[in-house]
Amino acid sequence: MTKKQRKILVTSALPYANGPIHLGHLVEYIQTDIWVRYQKMRGHVSYYVCADDAHGTPIMLRAQQDGITPEQLIEQISDQHQRDFADFSVDFDNYHSTHSSENKELAETIYLKLREAGHIDRRVISQAYDPEKEMFLPDRYIKGECPKCGADDQYGDNCEVCGATYDSTELKNPKSVVSGATPIEKDSEHFFFKLTDFDAMLKDWMKAGHLQPEVANKLEEWFEIGLNDWDISRDKPYFGFEIPDAPGKYFYVWLDAPMGYFASFKNLCEKTDGLEFDDYLTADSDAELYHFIGKDIIRFHGLFWPAVLAGSGFRTPTAIYAHGFLTVNGQKMSKSRGTFIMARTYLEHLDPEYLRYYFAGKLSSGIDDLDLSMDDFQARVNSDLVGKVVNIASRCAGFISKRFDGKLGAEVENSELITTMVKAGESIGLAYEGREYSRAMREIMSLADQVNQYIDDRKPWVVAKQEGADAELQAICTTGLNCFKILINYLKPVLPVMAEKSEIFLNIEPMTWNTVDQLLVEHPINKFKPLMTRVEEKHINAMIEDSKQTIQVAQQKTVSEVLAKNPIANEISFDDFAKIDLRVAKIIKAQHVEGADKLLQLTLDIGEERNVFAGIKSAYQPEELEGKLTVMVANLAPRKMRFGMSEGMVLAAGPGGDDLFVLHPDEGAKLGMRIK
Repeated sequence: MTKKQRKILVTSALPYANGPIHLGHLVEYIQTDIWVRYQKMRGHVSYYVCADDAHGTPIMLRAQQDGITPEQLIEQISDQHQRDFADFSVDFDNYHSTHSSENKELAETIYLKLREAGHIDRRVISQAYDPEKEMFLPDRYIKGECPKCGADDQYGDNCEVCGATYDSTELKNPKSVVSGATPIEKDSEHFFFKLTDFDAMLKDWMKAGHLQPEVANKLEEWFEIGLNDWDISRDKPYFGFEIPDAPGKYFYVWLDAPMGYFASFKNLCEKTDGLEFDDYLTADSDAELYHFIGKDIIRFHGLFWPAVLAGSGFRTPTAIYAHGFLTVNGQKMSKSRGTFIMARTYLEHLDPEYLRYYFAGKLSSGIDDLDLSMDDFQARVNSDLVGKVVNIASRCAGFISKRFDGKLGAEVENSELITTMVKAGESIGLAYEGREYSRAMREIMSLADQVNQYIDDRKPWVVAKQEGADAELQAICTTGLNCFKILINYLKPVLPVMAEKSEIFLNIEPMTWNTVDQLLVEHPINKFKPLMTRVEEKHINAMIEDSKQTIQVAQQKTVSEVLAKNPIANEISFDDFAKIDLRVAKIIKAQHVEGADKLLQLTLDIGEERNVFAGIKSAYQPEELEGKLTVMVANLAPRKMRFGMSEGMVLAAGPGGDDLFVLHPDEGAKLGMRIK
């Protein structure tokens, strides 16, 4: 029975236009691309649109730093992004920019509709202001001493050392990251979207199944705390769209960024005959709208975005699908370890279809993080794709070419196997539809195992040596190659390049989901060429080394530049330094701190146990620290923190983030030994 043709519009989160694409980004775009390719293979009218997120203070400042205009910067980055996506076979129907005429028109239209409906409020707020640059400062552009624990060089919204959150005006000795000036407080009128007007609407929308259960549960916490109105304006100077009737006021980037989804589709409609914007995005549209995003931005997409759409008369999403983060070898991606891998660096060493398949084999419909284990990556690709799937074609194609002039037989030998494989398409299709790609890959590889077992049992290489067994040999190989065709048919959403090569080899038209049961008999095929080579460890190692070098080159600074950003502190006397008791400590336990983004809780042994909170979560997983020796300040007065009492401090060095290194004493150091 033919299924009803659906109209589907799909988006991925918009990459920010101030840096390159890395493997963590690609999880989302590959996940989305697979889903859209599957829908298109089913014959549904599906459009996949995206755009660069091109507004905001970081882009304005980056352009100033590079000596170019913001427009030049976003054009350069867009070219890089689109080239990387294309080389990973991420096939957008349209790729646009939030800095576009379509997005300006939509942002203004939606804002004016919200204002007319009474959902916009105006109020005066006090903010940090850089008197030298003459600009208001976002929290992340202010640094100073934490008002809770006194730690230096902390951001204006939270402390990475003690985990405290606070207002930027509470920082001690604050400095502007932009100019180094001391910020002042200054009043400014801002515009607020009254999210509280949509409390009931959002609760009903969430209960209607538009979100994954774990995401809906997380958003429930915001309702328990109480929804707050959303500041949607920023003061000049700012790179973005000016708010109508408000000179010097600009839309906050998070207001016009999601509108970029619609703007990209509008741009596509303008270029495509017969494609109407209103058919997909008006409140009464019967089309489907899906957003694929990372779990870190669910608050904007799960609360603000549907409320803004409902308040301005547009349709709300059919569903929002969040995914987890990418780790590499069980740890956060790290620049120092060479596992913070840019898309372009990967492409210089490895086949992009390796990564598409590996991600597919890991992805499910949930929001759990997925790990790229390099050993597992090599083993799985070599075993599944090269050793199982491609191997079927290579084992059968040579006999057809050499013995039968490249023509398949009049019938297959094992119709039961073919029937089993065709019937599996329903389950595999449901797995694709439900974003359970890992289950789909397991089912496909189980079928590949059955096909290889069939070939092992029938031994065409033995039959080929037997007198008068040509018909039998041709039937065996015809069966094997038809099974190969079915497997590639199922893998096509994941491996579009291999599928295209296979279609050329099999001499067939592009496969759809409905061609899976079409047998190739008495059919000419082309000479087989290798479809995929094995993953070599040396190529993985070279990619990791190049990632280290790329980061090193990108981060090279002169000594004077480093000292300018991190000036040496005021001198202390030798007597003052002698008061510091540095001890060799063993980390006997390390664990995450619930509710803290930056902290790990360490249990240290220096002859007695000490509990220490350390702001090193961005650089280390707990399990990789346990059992190691480190250096701690043993005579630091205990400090009561929000998460408990900290009884010392471990020593670490580096610029911060992933590039942070806990100090380890040389081999031979003794537990509790004092460092002199």
